[in-house]
Amino acid sequence: MAKFNFKKTAGSIAKGISTGSEFAVDKAKGAATKTKEAVVVSQQAIINALDQDGNGEIDSVDIILMALKVPGVKINRADFLEKEFFKNHPQEVINTAIAKTPALAGISSEEIDKIADEVIKFERNAVSGISVALGLPGGAAMAATIPADIAQYYGYMLRAAQKLLYLYGFPELDTSEEAIKLDSETINCLTICLGIMYGVANANNAIKAMAKALAVGVEKKLMKAALTKGAIYPIVKSVAKWFSVSMTKEIFAGFFKKAIPVVGGVIGGGLTYATFKPCCYRLKDVLCDTMLSNPEHVSTDVENNIFQNIKDEVIDVEYEEVD
Repeated sequence: MAKFNFKKTAGSIAKGISTGSEFAVDKAKGAATKTKEAVVVSQQAIINALDQDGNGEIDSVDIILMALKVPGVKINRADFLEKEFFKNHPQEVINTAIAKTPALAGISSEEIDKIADEVIKFERNAVSGISVALGLPGGAAMAATIPADIAQYYGYMLRAAQKLLYLYGFPELDTSEEAIKLDSETINCLTICLGIMYGVANANNAIKAMAKALAVGVEKKLMKAALTKGAIYPIVKSVAKWFSVSMTKEIFAGFFKKAIPVVGGVIGGGLTYATFKPCCYRLKDVLCDTMLSNPEHVSTDVENNIFQNIKDEVIDVEYEEVD
């Protein structure tokens, strides 16, 4: 009869368990490595898709360039104002609103505010239909859908921004492809708007100073200089930097946690619906109290300082032209 060797058998079992455990650990490590690699690939795919200007950074310029490619984002100022006012006003009033501003055409602030609320409601309902890209499986393949969702989200935001600007007296932005490629004035103005929407410091003072300059007749070419290299440009750069930090920190750090807090917000219709409205109302609240929209507007010291810098730049430019 064979003699049972308990110690040898127990040792074999233990060895088998150990080998099995090591195999399971190795398999788990391999899976973790593959997951990590997939995350890196997905994140890089998003970076490549979002970096529209190819400078290696993701900021407000990239967001705007991408959003402006979405069909229907660009708003024609004259067509928009005509459509909004034709039911309640004669053509001569509408013509004045288009040639000058709705406020100078005698259209009440109450009516303008009501239209602004309807604009925000309309664009908010539209943005809530964005697909739930995050949370879906797919790894690197899923990453390709996220920039599209971000473009749609900000596309609706820029639609709202343009409409609000025009209702409250700002001139038309040149959003043609040629202008966007050759000139940063439009991008910088929209950057300021995004800064206001997200509460970035000093962005509201920049737009109010711009409104004051436009109201007192500062020429468009001089406003362009202020936006692209003058008094307002440092604020534009500050907003762009804020977006760069936020996009990097919030989107990529939280990408596989199924959340894009603060910037983007495209986790689904519910969140976009909730985050979109406050952003738009921040812009509306600033625009409804500027020298273009409110004759009784009282300027702050910060606003006055920016405006004074713009005036000084106008004098410098005029002096250079005389020389």
